[in-house]
Amino acid sequence: MKLVHRDFDKNNSGSLGLIPEESEDMWHTYNLVSVGDTIRSTTIRKVQNESATGSVSVNKVRTTLTIQVETIDFDTQACVLRVSGRNISENQYVKMGAYHTLLLEMNRQFTLSKAEWDSVAIERIDIACDPAQHADLMAIVMQEGIAHVCLVTPSMTLVRAKIETSIPRKRKGMCDQHTKGLHRFFDQIIQAFQRHCNFDIVKCVLVASPGFVKDHFADYLFAQAQKMDDKTLIDNKSKFVMVHSSSGFKHSLKEVLADPAIATKLSDTKAAGEVKALDDFYTMLQVDPNKAYYGARHCERAAEEQAVETLLISDELFRARDVSQRKRYVALVDSVRESGGDVRIFSSLHVSGEQLGQLSGVAAILRFPMHEDEDEDDERDSDSD
Repeated sequence: MKLVHRDFDKNNSGSLGLIPEESEDMWHTYNLVSVGDTIRSTTIRKVQNESATGSVSVNKVRTTLTIQVETIDFDTQACVLRVSGRNISENQYVKMGAYHTLLLEMNRQFTLSKAEWDSVAIERIDIACDPAQHADLMAIVMQEGIAHVCLVTPSMTLVRAKIETSIPRKRKGMCDQHTKGLHRFFDQIIQAFQRHCNFDIVKCVLVASPGFVKDHFADYLFAQAQKMDDKTLIDNKSKFVMVHSSSGFKHSLKEVLADPAIATKLSDTKAAGEVKALDDFYTMLQVDPNKAYYGARHCERAAEEQAVETLLISDELFRARDVSQRKRYVALVDSVRESGGDVRIFSSLHVSGEQLGQLSGVAAILRFPMHEDEDEDDERDSDSD
């Protein structure tokens, strides 16, 4: 997503100029636009002209309209967003108060204004507009002496580091020189990788090379992690995927990512965090029900007691038509984060998000057991509002 301008006042009221550049940006836009917001964009409008003789002709004109949003429809197949509402600005072709539908699509600029930009909306803007924030795939492509450390987004590959070094060849009786040179090369890659990898965002690390270079690197990487007691690397070992590439240059990434088997494997690895969080919740629900809450009222009560360790929440709840309902869930997210809890926002288009939706769309794993009030026991299943 390209940010054209940002104009907020001290109360977080204001407008943003945005240009969606890829399909993922349209999903971000769908989650940003709410009923009551105003959108300004170019559109095509049919205009009737009556001549002096009484004949009527219909022409299509391009004009810029500002509407107050009343209905929102997202077409996931065509990847376009249709927003309808009343025109609220003077226009030579459209009367004030007349209904119109704006079509928001990729590479078409629009301006979105809100009475209040809450923390969840601002976070989504930051993620959508910073390529590094939504580059949840990292790749290390290498061969002996050459390596590229890249962040991969849905639309581009950003090279964060290029390592080139000479490694002594293997010679009879001089294998130590080759091994030392290889380890120095691996150390440089590790330093670059750690400098640019944020495991809070990165869901998968692709390590690709011809032959066995990738395997030697992985063995060295995790041996060093154990030696240095690097808990971050050790805890995220499951995110690393080893694949074959034709070379250590950036262009070989394209052939790797085009492999359907690799694409499936990456998809499973990326979604693993949300799937694991949901599995942990179900396990806790069976083992210790007093440490697994679901439903807005129960999760809010746990957040008040600073008991929430992990909050699972569907992005669908932030699209509620009722402004007070949206504010309620934003306040819950803010409260959990302030108390040091982890917040995982699930996409309602993913299977894990659909499963969470069946649990009212919000659930929590607690730090310590909390017993329900007797008068709340019967409300749990109906607490989705």
